[in-house]
Amino acid sequence: MVTPMRIINLNPTPDIGASGWFVELDEHRILLDAGLHPKIEGRDSLPLFDRVKDEELDAIAITHCHHDHVGALPVALRRWPSAHVLMTELSYFIVERVLHNSVNVMKRQRDERGIKEYPLFTHEEVDEIEHIFQGFKYNREVEWAALERVKAGFSSPTLEFMDAGHALGSAGIMLRGRKETIFYTGDVCFTDQTILKGARFEDVQADVLIMETTRGNREVPPGFSREAEIERLTKAIQKALKSNGSVLLPTFALGRTQEILALLAVLMREGKLEPQPVYIGGLGRVFTEIYDLEAHRAHRNLTNLQLHEALNLIVLDKGQAEKMKLKGGRLFVITAGMMSENTAAHDLAVRMIGDERQSIFFVGYADPDTPAGKLRAAKHGETFVFSPSGGQVTRKCNLQEFDLTAHANRDELLEFVGRVSPRTVVLGHGDEDSKAWFAEQIRVRHPKMKVINLGPGEEVMV
Repeated sequence: MVTPMRIINLNPTPDIGASGWFVELDEHRILLDAGLHPKIEGRDSLPLFDRVKDEELDAIAITHCHHDHVGALPVALRRWPSAHVLMTELSYFIVERVLHNSVNVMKRQRDERGIKEYPLFTHEEVDEIEHIFQGFKYNREVEWAALERVKAGFSSPTLEFMDAGHALGSAGIMLRGRKETIFYTGDVCFTDQTILKGARFEDVQADVLIMETTRGNREVPPGFSREAEIERLTKAIQKALKSNGSVLLPTFALGRTQEILALLAVLMREGKLEPQPVYIGGLGRVFTEIYDLEAHRAHRNLTNLQLHEALNLIVLDKGQAEKMKLKGGRLFVITAGMMSENTAAHDLAVRMIGDERQSIFFVGYADPDTPAGKLRAAKHGETFVFSPSGGQVTRKCNLQEFDLTAHANRDELLEFVGRVSPRTVVLGHGDEDSKAWFAEQIRVRHPKMKVINLGPGEEVMV
């Protein structure tokens, strides 16, 4: 008799939030991801750990080191201190820096916003748990059950990380039990980016598929190609710099920053942009150095490109963004893709929004409720409240959007479902309309598949 798998969605909200899936397979239990909700503050941003507070946990497996997938790891280990912690070897080189940075951000928010619950964990806690992190190569099958349970006669399920192409170290996770298998995509990109090559999920077959749905509400425009978007961005940067204005590209520190820096390096090498300094944030510089150092381990294009050698990277000092001159065509690739307050991206945007000579180019996601999201929604000449500290601004700058996402588009994911041919598909990491689109399309194309959209804290036996 096959024991049903048990899956519980620990995301506290039905949207893209604090990723966390509790999975029971062959009497063993694993937590897939432990993220923080990017739009919620305090303890409410955590996964619903109380929902499984009485459960024993054998292991925690992390798909990648973005905060919405790893930011709650120290809190999870406080609850389950004996759990194994597994991740890819590339994530192993990143995770401590991400968690220490999270402590710094929470301490700043505590002081500036009076959030007394912060920090949710400390630098000392991160240092105390780092020795239990285990990094594994892609496509290596490893056992993850607790040793005590194996000694008691339980066979151990296995886990395998498969390259997801989303950011350095990102992975889908294959769980194999005695007779059942489950595959969790994490965040996945099937298309080659500037540095990273697309996901290597070609041979995935599973009984159950937990799948991201981020772009389910976004139709792929006819004739769209990444190459055409890059060409459009190139021409926009050329025009902006020629007009003696500066260009701000707000990015996330891990992934987007390195992709844009690599693109700029290629453009300068090809003579499409004049060599010039590129201003970046400190955390972006840290992850850029890791991209360079670990180039030999990654599945990537431009294997010999070392960003710190190809570009003249200048890290902005604290407060420098509020004072430096913006004339003369400066290039800013600044972390804080949402333009949160008290970041260089926010402070630069405040100065640039009302100046028609300046350009702000978005190359990734911006939540509608953040300063970046409000700016993206503003029409030329419109006055709006950018942020509490930024106040009212009138948009006069050149603002454009470029679709250089690190997430698979919905058609690619739908095709992936057909290739995997699971018995059950569990939808996650997307807004409700995105999940609804996938549910409808899967039922039309694969009427025998069971499609499940679990709400916060909901459980299913499959």
